[in-house]
Amino acid sequence: MQGLMMNRPLLIADLLRHGAEAHPAAEVVSSRVEGDLTRHSYAEVRARAAQLAHALCAEGIGTGDRVATLAWNGHRHLELYYGVSGMGAVCHTVNPRLPRGQMEYILRHAAPRLLFADVTFRPVLEGVDVPEGTRVVWLDADGYEAMLAPHPETYDWPEMDEETAAGLCYTSGTTGRPKGALYSHRSTVLHAMMTVIGIPAALCEGARILPVVPMFHVNAWGLPYAAPLAGASLVMPGPRLDGASLFDLMESERVTSAWGVPTVWMGLKAEIERRGRLPEGFAHIVVGGSAAPRALIEAFESRGVTVNHAWGMTEMSPIGTQGDLPSDMEGLSFEKRIEAKGAQGRRIFGVDLRITGEDGAPLPHDGVATGELGVRGHGVISTYYEDDEATEAAMDADGWFRTGDVASIDARGTLRIADRSKDLIKSGGEWISSLDLEDVVMKHPGVAQCAVIAVPHPKWDERPLLIAVAEGEKPEASEIMEMLGTEFARWQLPDDVVWVDALPLTATGKVSKLTLREQFRDHPLPGAPA
Repeated sequence: MQGLMMNRPLLIADLLRHGAEAHPAAEVVSSRVEGDLTRHSYAEVRARAAQLAHALCAEGIGTGDRVATLAWNGHRHLELYYGVSGMGAVCHTVNPRLPRGQMEYILRHAAPRLLFADVTFRPVLEGVDVPEGTRVVWLDADGYEAMLAPHPETYDWPEMDEETAAGLCYTSGTTGRPKGALYSHRSTVLHAMMTVIGIPAALCEGARILPVVPMFHVNAWGLPYAAPLAGASLVMPGPRLDGASLFDLMESERVTSAWGVPTVWMGLKAEIERRGRLPEGFAHIVVGGSAAPRALIEAFESRGVTVNHAWGMTEMSPIGTQGDLPSDMEGLSFEKRIEAKGAQGRRIFGVDLRITGEDGAPLPHDGVATGELGVRGHGVISTYYEDDEATEAAMDADGWFRTGDVASIDARGTLRIADRSKDLIKSGGEWISSLDLEDVVMKHPGVAQCAVIAVPHPKWDERPLLIAVAEGEKPEASEIMEMLGTEFARWQLPDDVVWVDALPLTATGKVSKLTLREQFRDHPLPGAPA
């Protein structure tokens, strides 16, 4: 027997309608490429999204057509999110930081009819072979604004199947060609609800959130959808992401929570230390994209900023876990709190986690067993977009998505990533975690950034190499080794330390260990046999 309730489709347009009607005081503040600062209510964003939907119809865009974006975080990009998906097309975000070859592959693979681009990316597109069937529209007065101007500010948003494709985002291609995650209206709305439920300290009515994580990759962790649902304002930073610019914007707009990757927060941390204070009102930070160094967590927590160490993937819409501590852990000592926040936190509702051994059998969630992490849930892909080969490699026989992470899970569901499987170092048949080594090295005040990679060794197969960026004067390698020696066995210590001016970053702001492995694959290790 089934229940006798209405069955209404979950549609993206309803998220913005809710924000416009239920939260009239919330706003979208945008630091634009023109150099100005604009303010729009969610009702105004909805009106402009309606104009866009009319314009897309006039262009002949229909259900399922891809409409690409190459844009910074701002109100125009937000209007594209809702206008494109709301009228039935697919909003296809393109990451401008990708190498030319990967960008061209993505554009060929997705085949968008239109590509809306911020004018600052004109040099990027001039170097890219844009497919012949893709027309570029610049997000300025002569392009985008002129396109919207003739059209009405109301639109009869269609009621469609909630499984209709709504968004298309590609992985950054750090391990092979980029792969497309095709989100539906249903998955996007459920992910927004799951995020609001999972991170209430940041997502609540009256909150002012700074999404530094870009809208051009993984939908800014779902914030464009979750914020209007919760009644939170969005403060969009546009192209200015340096520490000083972020500090000034956060202070002037009284930002309460900021979301982004560790490399961005290292810049803000340095600016906070330079000024000797926090931006007024700043109380919460979400760190994701890659593991947050303990030193970074400690620096913000010691100043009274709550750090939420989250984890997820493009294939998960993307949030899978969040790191705000449960209430019964709030009384922990500062040291214990920092240790607990080094984990990736507990799963949010709608996401299931499991770890499996080499035989594929599930392992216990006891905080000790370590295995390959698998996920499933409302916002997790079932297949990659038109890529059967990648799908076959990623999905297991039980329908779980294989993340490629090696992790443990404790009895209360707290996830702790040991490493990416490709970043583990196998020395003499024993595994060494690069993340664990990096976390300790980052405690040294003379280290600004670091990465540990495997380099070939004629006897031990692989050995760890530490590559670091100094904070001022370079520390002696012996200092680093002495510090590591207090927490690791001698055989686990790096064989050498290499100092560089900067670490290479991926298109999503993570340290590119793939690039480092290529760069240092022939690095001579001290004491290694020829």
